[in-house]
Amino acid sequence: MADGKKRIAVTGGHGKIGNVLVPYLRDLGHDVFVIDRDEPKSLDEPMMVADLTDFGQALDALSSIGKDVYARAEPKAFDVIVHLASMPHPRMVPDSEELRLNMMATYNVFEAARRLGIKNVVWTASEVGTGVPYDKTDAPYVPVDEDYPMRGYNVYSLTKVLGEEMAKQFCLNDPEMRITCLRLSNVMDPEEYAKFDTWQEDPTQRLWNFWTYVDNRDVAQAVAKAIDYDVRGKDAFFITNDETVMSTPTAELLDKHFPNIERRKEFVGNEVVISNEKAKRVLGFQPQYHWTDEK
Repeated sequence: MADGKKRIAVTGGHGKIGNVLVPYLRDLGHDVFVIDRDEPKSLDEPMMVADLTDFGQALDALSSIGKDVYARAEPKAFDVIVHLASMPHPRMVPDSEELRLNMMATYNVFEAARRLGIKNVVWTASEVGTGVPYDKTDAPYVPVDEDYPMRGYNVYSLTKVLGEEMAKQFCLNDPEMRITCLRLSNVMDPEEYAKFDTWQEDPTQRLWNFWTYVDNRDVAQAVAKAIDYDVRGKDAFFITNDETVMSTPTAELLDKHFPNIERRKEFVGNEVVISNEKAKRVLGFQPQYHWTDEK
């Protein structure tokens, strides 16, 4: 481990990503503390039940040291905050409520980190902030990279656009702060690979994000890499697989479904359209799990 054992707070640690990430980080030797609205999975789980849309609860949870009778609140309680907590999909609740939940939780985590002197935050942002669904927003070019224009097509994606801008402003106002935004693609668990077969005859089902995905286990790897990325300021990385969800060659799919889009490279095989090149080059991220290997 590059920088040794760290004390890490994981918000939303009982969600889809957290269920894989938390044990992964513990296996690496880190001391992981979960903050979630759900009850503990066991009486021995290091966690706090808290509503992160309430600033007082966020501040208290992110200042937690120790456990049981030795537990107390202190600044700099954690070396790193991994902020997963979010509404995972659009239209799960009314739009105004989704805006409130996602934005208040993200603001409260960033602001609590600033006040507590916790300088390292890894936030799982999303591909959706760059105009997903791409088939509805006149995508300008492929492959999609981190220079892509941001566009909040719906309230869910708007919270990701605003969250990244907020991260930028927090880091401008505190030059010692680091907020690494991981723009996750559509996260898949291995048991979900069975449904990939249903898309092969109808690629239009996955036009919305250029047929892109990422394995949940590779998300855990990306977060671990981002934890060790010790560069101040706000930065963003797409976290995707190397391949699309389709067996059809990517160039053929683009010819048929996006014939007029600018192509800035030649695509080989079913090469991914939302590029993970920066994450590989800067973070050392390398996808290890591929749907074509696990069918």
